[in-house]
Amino acid sequence: MFKLSIVGNEAAFDYTASLRIINQIIEKPESVIGLSTGRTTGNMHRLVVEAYRRKPFDVSRVTFFGLDEVMNVPHTYAGACYTMLKTEIVDGLGIDDAHFLMLPTESHDWDADCQTFVSQLEQRGGIDLLVLGLGENGHLGFNQPGTPFDSVAWTTLMNKELEARIRQETQTPTNKTLGGVTLGIRDIMHARRIVLVAKGINKAEIAHQMLYGPVTTDVPASILQLHPNCEFLLDDAAAKYVKPLY
Repeated sequence: MFKLSIVGNEAAFDYTASLRIINQIIEKPESVIGLSTGRTTGNMHRLVVEAYRRKPFDVSRVTFFGLDEVMNVPHTYAGACYTMLKTEIVDGLGIDDAHFLMLPTESHDWDADCQTFVSQLEQRGGIDLLVLGLGENGHLGFNQPGTPFDSVAWTTLMNKELEARIRQETQTPTNKTLGGVTLGIRDIMHARRIVLVAKGINKAEIAHQMLYGPVTTDVPASILQLHPNCEFLLDDAAAKYVKPLY
């Protein structure tokens, strides 16, 4: 049986989610923690920094990494996962480059770089905590519907709306492929602990499918029903169609 937590309004949700990261660091200072970017996670990252500034805790040994990255854009692009995580949490905690791992935004050999990234995580003992956002179609990272459950770190295309926005913002020519590079579903399932976060009414229907529908590649997040240590953390809006477990 999975763990389901429903946490009031958005402010309470952000605070509770930030505690999942803070407590992991305090309980195991050398933790390897994976983070996701997007509207759901940005404020929880900033709250971790605020808590650290009020009452510092040891972050000298923790390793942060990003679940995924945008392909073929400068890593300084504001929409790159690297830049977002640096801005939201990494710089605020004073994390050095040796303790912040990211998939590249540009590469001459994507397969090799994906393998290197996974190897770096394994060399540090594997993933202790992975915080995942829930896509509106059930995607995890850039693992869109249809992604095989045995996928490992790989490159994939992004949805057309996101691609068009990023292409315009970065002035990327049409003859240059834009996509995403991401940990695969198998990599995700190897994390020792997962917290899936979702907030907002726009996530309500897919949250219900994720939790109570069949485990299917049509809804990649549904595979988390089978993870032995996964908490589904929702705010009231995202949990509109979800019944609490007692």
